[in-house]
Amino acid sequence: MKWKTKSCKETESAAEQFATHLAAGDVVLLRGEMGVGKTVFTQGLCRALGVDDYVTSPTFTVVNEYAGKLFPIYHFDLYRIEEEDELLEIGFEEYLQSGGVCVIEWPQNAENSLPQHRYEVEIKKEDDPNDRTIVITKR
Repeated sequence: MKWKTKSCKETESAAEQFATHLAAGDVVLLRGEMGVGKTVFTQGLCRALGVDDYVTSPTFTVVNEYAGKLFPIYHFDLYRIEEEDELLEIGFEEYLQSGGVCVIEWPQNAENSLPQHRYEVEIKKEDDPNDRTIVITKR
C-alpha cells in the first residue's frame, strides 16, 4: 500500500484506510524521522478502530492504552529506550501477546524483541514540508 499525502488530515485518512486491514494481535511498526507524522498516523488509525480518547505520543510513559471497539490498541514510543532489557520492565512481550493491536514508534530500538509477522509503515517527508509518502508492507 502506498499513499502520498499533503496534510495531517490526509495522513490520518491514509491511516484510517489502512486500519480496515487490521485484526486483533497485529503489530504495526512506524518508521520515520522525528516530526514526520507517526503520531498523526496513529491518531487516524485509532479513530478508525473506534478509540474515542484523545491520542497522544507516549514519549515519556512509553505506552498508552486505548479501548477500541473490537480490541485494545497499545501505542508505544520507544524513542527513549536505550537497552532492550528495559522492555521487560513494561511487560512488552505480554502486550504483544495480548490480542490487541500494538502500534510501535521507533521500533529500531527493539529490533530483537519484535515479532516476524508485522506491518512496516515507512513515512517520509518530501520536498514540500507538508508532503509525505507513506509505504506499508506486510512481513
